[in-house]
Amino acid sequence: MNKYTSYDLIEWGQPYQKRQNCLPDPSGVQVLIQVTAAGLCHSDLHLQKGYMDLGEEGRLTFAERGAKLPMTCGHEIAGLVQKVGPEVKVVELGQQVLVFPWVGCGICEACREDRESDCSAMRIIGLKQKGGFATHCLVENEKFLINIDGLDAADVVPHACSGITVYNALEKLGPLRDEEWMAIIGCGGLGMNAIAIANAMGFNNIIAVDIDDVKLRQACEMGATKVFNSNQDDALTKFQQMADGHLTGVLDTFGAESTSWLATRALTKTGRYIVVGQAGGNFKMPQVWLPQKAMTVRGSHVGNSPQLRALIDMVRANKIKQMPIDRRPLSQINEAVQDLQKGSVTGRVVLQPCEKE
Repeated sequence: MNKYTSYDLIEWGQPYQKRQNCLPDPSGVQVLIQVTAAGLCHSDLHLQKGYMDLGEEGRLTFAERGAKLPMTCGHEIAGLVQKVGPEVKVVELGQQVLVFPWVGCGICEACREDRESDCSAMRIIGLKQKGGFATHCLVENEKFLINIDGLDAADVVPHACSGITVYNALEKLGPLRDEEWMAIIGCGGLGMNAIAIANAMGFNNIIAVDIDDVKLRQACEMGATKVFNSNQDDALTKFQQMADGHLTGVLDTFGAESTSWLATRALTKTGRYIVVGQAGGNFKMPQVWLPQKAMTVRGSHVGNSPQLRALIDMVRANKIKQMPIDRRPLSQINEAVQDLQKGSVTGRVVLQPCEKE
C-alpha cells in the first residue's frame, strides 16, 4: 500500500479536509503518479456545494449523479510516474504526464471511437474516482496519460479541462468569414484559454466579454481583438455595434441566464451559440427566433483524448499563448476556493503539493 495525503470533501458545502489515505500498488495497466500540479476549476465549486442550478426546475445534486462522500476532487492533474502495473507498455517511471480525466465506460460506441466525453456513463476522475487534490493519484489505464516531459506541469495542467473544453467548443463553432465576428463571454480560466486557443486555431475578430475591467485588460493581452464590458446601459445595441452587425459566433464560458439573453439577441442571422459554462439558471428566448434567425444553439461538454493530445502538440509548438497561472500550495485549497468564488482570480489557480504533505 502507498500512503498519501489528500484534501477531501467530507460534507457537501463545507471546506476540504486534510486526510491520510492509502492507495494500492498499480495492477494491470494502472499507473500511480505523484501529483505535481492540480488545477482548480469552477466545476469544483459546483461539486463542493453539492448541486447544479437548474433554474425553475430546482437543483441537480451530485449525489443523484452517483457521487459519494468522502471524495477526493480535482480533475486537472499532472504528475510524475511513480509506479506502473505489470501490463503497462508505454508509460515509463519518472515520466511527467498529464491525466485525461474524462474516463468513459470503455465499452460503448463513443468510448470505442475515443469520444469519451460523449459517453453517457462517464466515470470522471475527481467525481466517480479519486482525483488530484492529493499527493498521489492512481490512474486506471496508461492510455489516459499524455507525456508532457519538458513542459511546465502547472502551465499545462489546465488544458486537461479548460483547454479541451474550449477546443472542442471552437471546433463546433466552426470557421468564420473575414467580415464575421465571434465573442467569448466570460474571462475566467475558461475564457482566457478560449481566447488563446481561438487565436491558435486561426479565429480572427474576437470580442472578449465580461463585467470585470481587470479581466478584460488581461483578455487583450491574451489576444482579444476588442473587449466589451456588458455591465452598462443599452449593452445589447453597443455589443452589436462593436461587431459591426456581424456577430456570427458566441462561445459562452459562463453559462447564465444573463449571458444567454445577451448572446441570443446579439447574434446575426445564421448565428451559432455554443455553451460550455454552467453557472446555471434558465435559458429563455422566443422560439420563433430559432427558425427565423436560422440560429444554432448547442451545448458542448469537455472534450476527448485525441483533442487533448492535439492541444498538447500545439503547446509544444508554441502556438498557444500561456494564460496567467496562480500557483499555490495544496494546503491553501480552501483559501483558493474562496478567491475563486469571489471572482478575484485572473486565469487559473494551480495547486501544488509540498514535500512535507
